[in-house]
Amino acid sequence: MIITLENAAFSYGDNLIFSDVNFAVNEGERVGLIGANGEGKTTLIRLICGGILPDSGKVLRKNGAKIGYLEQSGGYTSGNTVYGEMLEVFSAEFAAIEKLAALSQKLSEAEYGSREYAAISSQIESVNGYIASHDCYNAEVKIKTVLNGMGFSGKYEQVVDTMSGGEKTRLKLARLLLEEPDLLILDEPTNHLDITTLFWLEDYLATFKGAILTVSHDRYFLDKICNRILEIENKKLLSFTGNYSKYKVLKAELNARLLKEYEAQQEERAKLQDYVDRNIVRATTAKSALSRVNRLERMEILEKPYTPPKAPHFKFTYEVSPYENVLTISGLNLEIGGKRLISGGQLNIKRGKKVALVGENGTGKTTLLNEILRGNNKSIELGRYVNIAFYDQEGKNLNGENTVMAELWDRHLGLTQTEVRSALARAGLFEEDMQKIVKTLSGGERAKLALSILESEKGNFLLLDEPTNHLDLPARESLESALKEFDGTLLFVSHDRYFISALSETVAEIEDNKLSTYDGGYDFYTAEKKRQKEERLRAEQEQEFKKRKEAENLSYRSKKERAEEAKRKERIKQIEADICRNEAEEARLNDELADPANAADYKKVQQITTELQQIKITLDGLYKEYEEVL
Repeated sequence: MIITLENAAFSYGDNLIFSDVNFAVNEGERVGLIGANGEGKTTLIRLICGGILPDSGKVLRKNGAKIGYLEQSGGYTSGNTVYGEMLEVFSAEFAAIEKLAALSQKLSEAEYGSREYAAISSQIESVNGYIASHDCYNAEVKIKTVLNGMGFSGKYEQVVDTMSGGEKTRLKLARLLLEEPDLLILDEPTNHLDITTLFWLEDYLATFKGAILTVSHDRYFLDKICNRILEIENKKLLSFTGNYSKYKVLKAELNARLLKEYEAQQEERAKLQDYVDRNIVRATTAKSALSRVNRLERMEILEKPYTPPKAPHFKFTYEVSPYENVLTISGLNLEIGGKRLISGGQLNIKRGKKVALVGENGTGKTTLLNEILRGNNKSIELGRYVNIAFYDQEGKNLNGENTVMAELWDRHLGLTQTEVRSALARAGLFEEDMQKIVKTLSGGERAKLALSILESEKGNFLLLDEPTNHLDLPARESLESALKEFDGTLLFVSHDRYFISALSETVAEIEDNKLSTYDGGYDFYTAEKKRQKEERLRAEQEQEFKKRKEAENLSYRSKKERAEEAKRKERIKQIEADICRNEAEEARLNDELADPANAADYKKVQQITTELQQIKITLDGLYKEYEEVL
């Protein structure tokens, strides 16, 4: 076990967060941690990492276990480049390779049979062992694999401090993957990932050697990654075997069983008490009544099953219906900071349609929403009577100095205080939240406030930029349900694949400066993207085959050329055979050099070293000739 909590409890002052927490994370296990916002998920992670100590109970960590933690805003500051930052992860590995080269040079210069020669040989053996066990020669391959997968292809030389907050969080995750901790703790890792990167991350984590503990509201992610779900609810921790979909079934079954047992006991207690009340004073039945009193006293009273707070409730309505063509984009050229995002973009959205806007980070999804909102681009035409309501994922349209109640009331002065409070309460903001300052709100609270304001604006065309970020699962499901019922028009950006699948009738994608439309929903879109990828691969293979055939045709135009080509191929074949033979001999000699039985035989070590040097010279010549004749 990597981490174990025994009867752990924690409070902030008089506010009990959780108690009697017992669980362990085993090596290689995949655990999802869920719970409503404010239930203590981040607090529990801080306990595991040692950032805070429990009020009571124990937190036990495996000796020497390395824990890597990605916070929700897990970026960092650095004047280094992206690639340079990742190279630091393998500083020990690169140092070992350099040390081996230096020791090999020293060994060639040391007097055979001397004490120095023996000491250097011993050091070489130790360093070779380290290099083999840490796979040092593949460090740069690992770096490029992870950086490309996490969306940093072509950004190796970018300075970290010039990146956005989301990019820094992704880079921190890339670094953690390369560090390969024994326990990888991820707090909302999918918030800043586009769908392509998310698919890559899921596949990568499937082969990750360490254990994983993840807090996530991404239901697809929890289903794909986890084999156990931990839920914090009502200050207690429950464990369910299986992924998120299995948890939903097991949780419903548990709640139904507990409620049935509680109601059965309550019914039994009521019957016993009724019998006692009717018979305790009668001489003939007093004895049997007393026996029932004893049964009542001995009975272990079951707690009434916990009923979680109501999830937020949203209802989006509008007062005026627009004409059929709500949004028409024709020949749109969109740039930002001199960078072209969309060339000749086309998009038509009819009244009542729900469209998901997808694409990799940085392709221009948010920029397009803002351009529609500004309403001054001649390539973007809004239909008559269209009333836009916009949800901004960064909350820039909120006044951070306002109170929660004032932020909504200032926008709708005609509402009564009761109406404002009721609207906020439906969104999950209650009496104790009314006088909070907006800038002090948690991410989930800010999202609920922004959604309440969105609801109050009664737009018939909703533009939503990542509306599910920071919402817990009940709130996401409530928003999802409200938007399903909304009969207006919807254009939204989201990385939540479950959310996209549930709502979208059409998917619009920004890719390679093009704005493409896929009618048929998210499943159709993913199937079509897969088909396109297969077609591109097939076309590339056909093109490569065509090039080879053309090259072959060009190389067989004369008898002399055919003879020269045959001679060249024969030489290539011979060089390849010589390289294979010499590399095999080099590997054999390295094994002999690393063999402890040979370490004391200085003469043999010197002989092996001399042979290795000769093979290196031979191979260098072969490699050079191979490049020339290809």
